[in-house]
Amino acid sequence: MDYVIIGNGPAGVIAAETLRKADPAGSITLIGAEAEATPYSRMAIPYLVAGNIPLEGTYLRKDGEHYHRLGIELLQGRVAAVDAAAKSLRLEDGRQLSYDKLLIATGSSPAQPPIPGMDLPNVHACWTLEDARRIIASVKPGTRVLQMGAGFVSCIVIDPLRKRGAQLTIIGSGDRMVPRMMTPGASKLIQKWVERNGVKVYNNLRVNSLQAGPNGAIIAVLSSGEQVETDLVINATGVKANIGFLASSGIATEYGVLVDETLRSSQPDIYAAGDVAQAKDIATGGQTVNAIQPNAVDQGRIAALNMAGKPVTFQGGIAMNVLDVGGLVSASFGRWWGADGGEHVELMDEDGWRYLRLEFKDDVMVGATAVGLTQHVGVLRGLIQAQVALGEWKQHLLRDPTRIMEAYLAKAQAAAM
Repeated sequence: MDYVIIGNGPAGVIAAETLRKADPAGSITLIGAEAEATPYSRMAIPYLVAGNIPLEGTYLRKDGEHYHRLGIELLQGRVAAVDAAAKSLRLEDGRQLSYDKLLIATGSSPAQPPIPGMDLPNVHACWTLEDARRIIASVKPGTRVLQMGAGFVSCIVIDPLRKRGAQLTIIGSGDRMVPRMMTPGASKLIQKWVERNGVKVYNNLRVNSLQAGPNGAIIAVLSSGEQVETDLVINATGVKANIGFLASSGIATEYGVLVDETLRSSQPDIYAAGDVAQAKDIATGGQTVNAIQPNAVDQGRIAALNMAGKPVTFQGGIAMNVLDVGGLVSASFGRWWGADGGEHVELMDEDGWRYLRLEFKDDVMVGATAVGLTQHVGVLRGLIQAQVALGEWKQHLLRDPTRIMEAYLAKAQAAAM
């Protein structure tokens, strides 16, 4: 059996290792688009930029012989097209590969705003190891850095850039920071924390253009007409699934590859996993892309087992966002924005940097947002993912949401009896 995996991030690596266990004799090829020596984790890039880990600390497997020992061929190249009928794929350099089973684990990449000046020197994303190298080389104490976007990526690089001595300005087009993963109350607390630590944040603004300024500087022209001079621009305006190369493949896509409960696509023998897979979401019941590493790892394993003829079902993912902004940890789960016809309870302690909001549909908690309450993270996820009927505990939580651990233990004890 010839297995080919497009994408060598966490989903692809776990899939390759799982395939080797499930099929010791199969041929496994793992394709990576970047010119890096070994697969790595994007989630480690902020730690590299901060200087907390060496380059090797980003590697998914530290043993240089790991893939060779497992008989996994690492291939560098970017896939240009997939021919599902011929069960083959073509790389941009013209090479052709055939497969019996194919896994698409190409992840996502930064969206490119359609504005003039994005090709100027010192305009970077913070997504790849090459991006990290450029940022490390450019950012010194006093370097002015403008971040386009106030979402997840922008927030996770705040602390690393500050540790390098950067002067930060964030331009966000939304009415608050991280609007796609946090409630207004949580966003308010996060922005207050960020500004308290010397970061300038502007909401409801866009960068209309980037222009070359004096002495190598960059002039950002904002939608308000204001001009901001900076030394370096980081594009963090969002990401999109890498599905462009599938345009003529016949594989059904929406904003990711549409997959069933086995993570198989609309084409036989082609599967998808990770940030590119549009799969079942537990909280909403629909299909969505849950772009988080634990989800990618789980899907990579399940897809591989099904590819090897060992049937297993993906029970569904759950939206899970955990964000550490300079020591203030926030998290959101499930339908954190609430359910139609549902109820919620909200607790805000600005002085103590604590926030908690729980969302209910009937007597089931369907979403939650927490800031500064890390002890609740596992419990919140567990209750939402298991769709636990809370019964009388819903009313207790509506009166005092901090009793979430009591509710969890009470329901666990009742289920065990």
